[in-house]
Amino acid sequence: MSTSASHAGFTGSSRVFAQTVGVVVLGAAGVSALSGRGAPVYADTSVDYGKVKEAIEKILDDDDNMGPTLVRLAWHASGTYDVSSKTGGSDGATMRFKAEAGHAANAGLGIARDKLEEVKKQFPQITYGDLWTLAGAYSIEYMGGPSIAWRPGRVDKDESFTTPDGRLPDADKGSVPATIQHLRDIFYRQGFNDQEIVALSGAHALGRCYSTRSGYDGPWTRAPTTFSNEFYRELLENAWTVKQWDGPFQFEDPTGDLMMLPSDMAMIWDKEFRKWVEIYAKDEEKWFTDFSAAFKKLEENGVKAFEKGEKKKGMFW
Repeated sequence: MSTSASHAGFTGSSRVFAQTVGVVVLGAAGVSALSGRGAPVYADTSVDYGKVKEAIEKILDDDDNMGPTLVRLAWHASGTYDVSSKTGGSDGATMRFKAEAGHAANAGLGIARDKLEEVKKQFPQITYGDLWTLAGAYSIEYMGGPSIAWRPGRVDKDESFTTPDGRLPDADKGSVPATIQHLRDIFYRQGFNDQEIVALSGAHALGRCYSTRSGYDGPWTRAPTTFSNEFYRELLENAWTVKQWDGPFQFEDPTGDLMMLPSDMAMIWDKEFRKWVEIYAKDEEKWFTDFSAAFKKLEENGVKAFEKGEKKKGMFW
């Protein structure tokens, strides 16, 4: 079930209209629930984002296992950003097309995209980029995590904007140094630092791997639909050994119930990464704060409407 805070102010009555034509201002309660802060969010009047949120919530109420998948969809749609070329990211929603949908890292995400089509049909004016990122941000809050600041403004682009395969992190690069360096290469390319890498990695408290999709198998924690700092606690407090099986190289706990990927173990193999793992394992509130900032950055990277000096009609922050 979602928290009472996540319900607050998310009705059509929370909206008040500004003098600017074609702009709607979410009321203070609605903004607080949507963005996790009191600043006003202006959005096109053709989309009632409170109602969109309610439709997403219904999906989660019907099947709470959709929560981790919706977070993964938002993440993978956003995590293709390249700060140097200014390409990729959630602006464009190019996973709609066969090429990007077929990237190995996106296996199984058709389930989430198909489920959100139900919402898209109800609110055809919302872009896929906004829908996917809002669903991911709200799912985190629904599962007990922090509120994620979110604002609309993404546009859907054509297939020519599809990013090449290989922009999302791999689970293993064949050696400890290579796996650690790979993580830095992937996240530094998006403009993240070591602290943000570790903060974002804590989302592996959610969901599980499926051998039919990635080849890897198992959950990271015993509460895969609860957003908590348990990922860090498991990394530090459990005894991890190489899993003896016919599948890819991964680690298991003594019970064989839980797993970690080599890229997860990199969080404690590397001294700088481990420093943040230890902090977040002890202080969930600190992690919630840092994760909220990093996930907002992830979802907004490359969105033209949010770039400094640029304005889009009907959208202000």
